[in-house]
Amino acid sequence: MPKPTHSHEAPEMASVEPPSNLTVLSLLSILTGIVVGAICGTFRLLLNRADELRNVLSLHTFHNFPAGLFLIVIGSGTAFIAALLVKRLAPLASGSGIPHVEAVLAGLATPATIGLIPVKFVGGLLAIGGGLALGREGPSVQMGATAANTIGRMLRLGPADCRSLLAAGAGAGLATAFNAPGAGAIFVLEELVGRFEARTVCSALGASVSAILVARALLGGQPDFTVIDAPLVISVSTQLLFLLTGLAVGLLSVVYNRTLLATLRVAEQINISVEARAAVIGAIGGLVVWLAPHLAGGGDWITQSAINGTLVWTALPLLYVIRLFFGSMSYAAATPGGLFAPMLALGALAGMGCGDLAHVLMPALAGQVTPFVIVGMAGMFAGAVRAPLTGIILVTEMTNMPSLLLPLLSGSFAAMFVADGMGEAPIYEALRNRAAAEKR
Repeated sequence: MPKPTHSHEAPEMASVEPPSNLTVLSLLSILTGIVVGAICGTFRLLLNRADELRNVLSLHTFHNFPAGLFLIVIGSGTAFIAALLVKRLAPLASGSGIPHVEAVLAGLATPATIGLIPVKFVGGLLAIGGGLALGREGPSVQMGATAANTIGRMLRLGPADCRSLLAAGAGAGLATAFNAPGAGAIFVLEELVGRFEARTVCSALGASVSAILVARALLGGQPDFTVIDAPLVISVSTQLLFLLTGLAVGLLSVVYNRTLLATLRVAEQINISVEARAAVIGAIGGLVVWLAPHLAGGGDWITQSAINGTLVWTALPLLYVIRLFFGSMSYAAATPGGLFAPMLALGALAGMGCGDLAHVLMPALAGQVTPFVIVGMAGMFAGAVRAPLTGIILVTEMTNMPSLLLPLLSGSFAAMFVADGMGEAPIYEALRNRAAAEKR
């Protein structure tokens, strides 16, 4: 008598259906991308509105004492509700969700059910919109993977097709989060699957492209960051400076990973409930919204300001430390939210600092800090996540700066060299191993 399937296991795991041909899978990936683009595009649109509302409240309505205390109450309340939703309705919706998607694709975990999507959607809006330093890509990736898996189950597809669709849906979620279809497809191959497969490539491309078309109908097609394309001659000496930037950012990526993991360990040792912990961290987020509203949220304002070169260089160390610890605390709140956007903001700050130092070493580069900022973003991603191709393509699409390919390659190589040389595990691998250890 066959062993019964547990209710929490996805039906496709027990299926013996043969894989569909590539044409059928391609058409299904387009359908998946349309669904994921609608979900994640709407999520990002509402997050944009929440950011605008938060800025209006902090800058024009509640910026003075005691009215500003209301912002602390809002931050605490939204984080509390988000954590409560996760704990009661969908525990898998906690945090980024990318480690869980990777575990599913590795056969180490079962896919989430469709009930995760509303929890991740609403919880992400509350947590990120409330001011926590979390990224939109984590919720988007996990919602995309869950939607794709649900489509596969509804159509009674076999395990190979469901796996390809799930990976494609995750990539489509990333593509929608950053308006970066190329990065979404490469993310599937480099980070989620870890190898090149024709079926996975085709489904990832189909889902990412169709998702982007839907998302751009909602959000527009402009790159995430505006960059004035200043000409830069990449000489041997200039290239060396980019290599040094990558080395410095690689060291900071190790600091980032270790700070995040240490903060999670400390938070779990505090003997209070998850919801109470989220409320305390949310209150700190509300304080940041009140006193320094531009430092709250995912960090896009910081990244754009670094690209523009409008930040004062003497303030860069303080800004970096604030965002490093605030981001780590935000992730410890166990609400829905990712790491990419805050990580890119830290890379932008580090890159700007390296650019200012480069001007001292090479005065001819004066005024050209933007290339170093962009290299810093890619370097931080490469060092922390250990997915350099995804980081390079992601940053290129977000800034529309393909002319910086050689500096991006050098900086990413150097950052990975340092992180690996220090024996630091990629952040998602570390989080996945940590979650597995907690279940034992």
